[in-house]
Parts: sequence; structure tokens; C-alpha cells
Amino acid sequence: MGSGLEHGPMGAGRVTSVSGNAPVADLIASLTRYVADFPQPGVQFKDLTPVFADRNGMTAVTDALVEFASGADLVAGIDSRGFLVAAAVAGRLGTGILAIRKSGKLPPPVHAEQYDLEYGTATLEIPAEGIDLRGRNVVIIDDVLATGGTLGAATRLLERAGANVTAAAVVVELTALGGREALAPLPVHSLSSA
Repeated sequence: MGSGLEHGPMGAGRVTSVSGNAPVADLIASLTRYVADFPQPGVQFKDLTPVFADRNGMTAVTDALVEFASGADLVAGIDSRGFLVAAAVAGRLGTGILAIRKSGKLPPPVHAEQYDLEYGTATLEIPAEGIDLRGRNVVIIDDVLATGGTLGAATRLLERAGANVTAAAVVVELTALGGREALAPLPVHSLSSA
């Protein structure tokens, strides 16, 4: 405490809200850790852990996404970093949160959707019992939009369960990978781009 580093390179108190001195995108960029060749060679991983661990960073991200997600009946967060942000947004909105999990994390029965990542394949799951999604307006939140594979799979999964996916929101969009175009016509909101 007192070193000025506990809140990232901007220092404590410099940004108090989304409408503060620095735009949320600048705050996100200043706190993001870039990791080369992770999870495999050629991929530059955008580690948002420092953004979420910083009280000003997390508050700014949450405030911006709450504004975008207002009106949703339910907020869905994608495993695992999407859970953090979606839970904060749902708490502020007074809605529930649905965790969209990676394969094998939920007890059966589940609805599942397989999809391609920019560096492999994966499967997302939601419970097939116990949660009635029919007719509910859902906003999906994740940390990063890359190729659109994960958000596209989450959208298909929720729609198959009867939800009305109204929009998706992310903290960082990797614009060169074309994820937004792959998700069209779904409205996508990003707080920053890389």
C-alpha cells in the first residue's frame, strides 16, 4: 500500500468512473497484461485479470456494461472470465445470472454447443433442467471477442433453449479477427479494441 502500483500504472483515484478523466478504453488498455505465445505459439493473450483486480478498472467496466445491458431479464456470462463481469452487471441490474460453462463442468442433463476457437475447438453447456429460458431477454457478456466462435455458440445455445438473445457485450474486441461480422446481425458492444 502507498506505492502507487496497487491500482495499476494510472495510480489510485485517477479514474473514478466511466465519465471520469480517462475513457474506459484507456483504463482497460493501461491495466491489460499482454502475454505472447499463450495459450499456444502465435497467439497474444490479453490478460484482463489486472483490470478486474483494480477497483477503478472493475467499476468502470461494470458501469459501462450496466448501461448497455439495461432491460435484460437475465445476464449470461461465459466461462470463466465472463462470469466475473456478468455477475457484477447482473448484481447492479437486479437480474439473475446464467453461467455458460465449458464442457464437463455441469451435472447432466445439459444443452451443449460445439464450436471453433481461433486456436482449437471447444464445447459450451447450460443446464437442460431447472432454468426456464423461454421468452427471456438475455444479454451475453464475455471478456474478449476474437473470431466470434464462443459468442456465436453461446447465442445458438441460449436460443435453442428458448431465450431471446438481445445483444452481446465484451470488454475487449480483437477487431482484426472479424468476430463482430461473424455474429451479425446480433448487436455487439465492446468497451475497447485491440
